[in-house]
Amino acid sequence: MFSTVLVANRGEIAVRVIRTLRELGVRSVAVFSDADADARHVREADTAVRIGPAAAAESYLSVERLLDAARRTGAEAVHPGYGFLAENAAFAQACADAGLAFIGPPASAISLMGDKIRAKETVKAAGVPVVPGSSGSGLTDAELAAAAAEIGMPVLLKPSAGGGGKGMRLVRDAAVLAEEIAAARREAKSSFGDDTLLVERWVDRPRHIEIQVLADGHGNVVHLGERECSLQRRHQKVIEEAPSVLLDEKTRAAMGEAAVNAARACGYVGAGTVEFIVPGGDPSSYYFMEMNTRLQVEHPVTELVTGLDLVEQQLRVAAGAELGFAQADITLTGHAIEARVCAEDPARGFLPSGGTVLALSEPSGGAVRTDSGLTAGVPVGSTYDPMLSKVIVHGPDRATALRTLRAALADTVILGVQTNAGFLRRLLAHPDVVSGDLDTGLVERDLPSLLPDGVPDEVYVTAALLAQGPRALPGPAPQTPAGLEGLEGWLDPFDAATGWRMGGTPAWTVHHFRLPGQDPVQIETRATNSASRGGPPGRSLGEFEARGLGQSPSAPARARIVARTPDHLTIELDGVTHRFAYAPSPEGTWLGRDADSWHVQHHDPVAASLSGGGRTGADTLAAPMPGTVTVVKVAVGDKVIAGQSLLVVEAMKMEHVISAPHAGTVTELDVSPGTTVAMDQVLAVVTPEADEEEVA
Repeated sequence: MFSTVLVANRGEIAVRVIRTLRELGVRSVAVFSDADADARHVREADTAVRIGPAAAAESYLSVERLLDAARRTGAEAVHPGYGFLAENAAFAQACADAGLAFIGPPASAISLMGDKIRAKETVKAAGVPVVPGSSGSGLTDAELAAAAAEIGMPVLLKPSAGGGGKGMRLVRDAAVLAEEIAAARREAKSSFGDDTLLVERWVDRPRHIEIQVLADGHGNVVHLGERECSLQRRHQKVIEEAPSVLLDEKTRAAMGEAAVNAARACGYVGAGTVEFIVPGGDPSSYYFMEMNTRLQVEHPVTELVTGLDLVEQQLRVAAGAELGFAQADITLTGHAIEARVCAEDPARGFLPSGGTVLALSEPSGGAVRTDSGLTAGVPVGSTYDPMLSKVIVHGPDRATALRTLRAALADTVILGVQTNAGFLRRLLAHPDVVSGDLDTGLVERDLPSLLPDGVPDEVYVTAALLAQGPRALPGPAPQTPAGLEGLEGWLDPFDAATGWRMGGTPAWTVHHFRLPGQDPVQIETRATNSASRGGPPGRSLGEFEARGLGQSPSAPARARIVARTPDHLTIELDGVTHRFAYAPSPEGTWLGRDADSWHVQHHDPVAASLSGGGRTGADTLAAPMPGTVTVVKVAVGDKVIAGQSLLVVEAMKMEHVISAPHAGTVTELDVSPGTTVAMDQVLAVVTPEADEEEVA
């Protein structure tokens, strides 16, 4: 076994690898960019080395800097995690040339399986069925279009050099094929440094099932059963489980044998995954899609049902050991499910989000495991992949695991960064998910039912009560003013945030709030307990009225503060109790409940009106997410049509096209390629044709 291993990655996978290294008594070396100087993986490693600025190309993707970090710290091996250089054959070879063990397959296997075109040809020759599609490498746009026409719509464009859904495009209309090819090439180049594409037949309502394999350097290859990965959005997995409810023992054995044959065909060593597509849910028919020559994001579900630590197995194989078990020794016990928690906003089309983690609580222990790279106080930017953590559970059966995971997500608190945790919890309760009737299009088909329906009234009421200030909420007594120490408990009534007035009836306190993507609202609250009516208020005020939520002024809602701690507030609104986690932010307050969260921001309608001018409304194009402008297709003065693509903003390896809201003229353009933008920052203004005619 090695004595020192460098982990050439970041985030939750780096933390997860470091955990196994610690358990094995192996010294860990973390690497970090300037953006990750205070990251969790840096804190948990035995030592850490700065490798460059925030840009991945100058840090995590720099082979030279990674090898230098290994040399400086005496590392004998490098674990690449997943993403970045994990499937880069040149990096694996560079490690070998530097005398370092690469904890993964040999460069030749990475190169072969990393080229999806060669991979399909290789496994096909080994008797593994493959998806019909284009043949040959380095196809031009015209050749891709010709192959698509021969296959017939719909087709799937895929980067030859990568995986994880990056750069993949489903095309149903031949009229947009050229534009989709260009976009797929850009994403592939950005994510993998290679814009080579292939095209495959799209299989409607498919299931995505993958087989985990392990191979040593002595000719032994086994599979560890399958993972069901059919719950996806935009070809990105969101929930994975093991085993699949679709497969019986006979089919599992057949697919496992096909996966083992695929691994043998490329001379594989280490942990890898062979991915299959199953048309229409028919387990007797399956096609090879690709092989991921690395540890998968979803590897924990396999660990929980097999009892094996896959990182430990990777380390032992890389150190030259034989597998300590045969295929007959592998058994699957119980059921495991994983949910990927990402920095994205489901209410805004799952656009990448960002911010600083203000409050954090992650469940663990018993049947629940959380693999996370988060710590409170650490910023989450738009430079890297949006996945923050994974919540994984194990149960004696699938129904128990589903319930346990929903409960674990409800107990997950991440405030300061918008996440998809609430969406995941609703998805786990979807009838087809509960029954196991899955396919890769389920999420997109039923997406509206999985998104929150507006903002609950109790969110605004809770934010209003918090905004009343500490004197209006139960808690420690306020400090007595200097010179009045003898008047125990005395407080200037006009200094209280209760609306106390000499006439006895407290005044309404007006709160203006706004949530990202929502219209501004006005909420009014006032204290109603006796202390606020006839004299100086007491130390514990907990009863209020609230209006502005649809009630008539004569019948406002009744609110009562039930309990308060430094990070949780429980209120009763019209007889129903609601408990929220909360954290103050510079703009307002973050509230969280049952995996959902809301950033309730203070809103000044007067200031908004004065500062808006001609830069608000339907004419203005604002950044939907924090990121970087990568493409600008217009200039000031250009005439555009409704829906025309004007700019492209990239964040967390995802592209978002900014289109013209209507026909008109570009009258403002505030960005250029390379400009870093914040969420809601104005990018351009398109003045409609009607306005131009009126001015004329």
